Amino acid sequence: NSFPTRSAVILGIGIVGAALFFGDAVITPAISVLSAVEGMNVVTPTFQPYVVPLTLAILAIVFAVQRFGTGGVGLVFGPVTALWFLAIGLSGLNHIMDDPEILLAISPHYFVSFLINSPEVAFVTVGAVFLAVTGAEALYADLGHFGRKPIVLAWLAVVFPCLLLNYVGQGAFVLAKNGVVGHPFFEM
Repeated sequence: NSFPTRSAVILGIGIVGAALFFGDAVITPAISVLSAVEGMNVVTPTFQPYVVPLTLAILAIVFAVQRFGTGGVGLVFGPVTALWFLAIGLSGLNHIMDDPEILLAISPHYFVSFLINSPEVAFVTVGAVFLAVTGAEALYADLGHFGRKPIVLAWLAVVFPCLLLNYVGQGAFVLAKNGVVGHPFFEM
């Protein structure tokens, strides 16, 4: 009598898990591309009517080239991605000169001080950082395609330094503008 009940529960859990997996696989690329394309509205608001069509075109191209396998896709997207990280890294490096004192933010001392002196704000900030880092789960998905060594090398040699430069550059940019900045990433 309990076997059919357990089987139904396990089947239900499996269906929910599969639905979450498929939902993540469909939603994540769409939201990532849409948010990137929407950023162009900061540059020119006249771009608004083209956001959805351009997003659909980019997604169609991405899904169309996937049939060539990760090797073929990597030949195109690898250099494009490297160029992207280098560009945002250089953008941040350029703006670090706006307020070089921002480099002190790298010290863990300031993070601990922030946690102690402003616990409510720190809680929200750490939550936002956690959400930003959750995209790293894509690295684990790629481990099967590329292996651990190339991913660790790419992370340590390109991704992490470029992101750090960009984030610190955004901070310096905001400080130089006395905090009156709407979208520092796009305004830099």
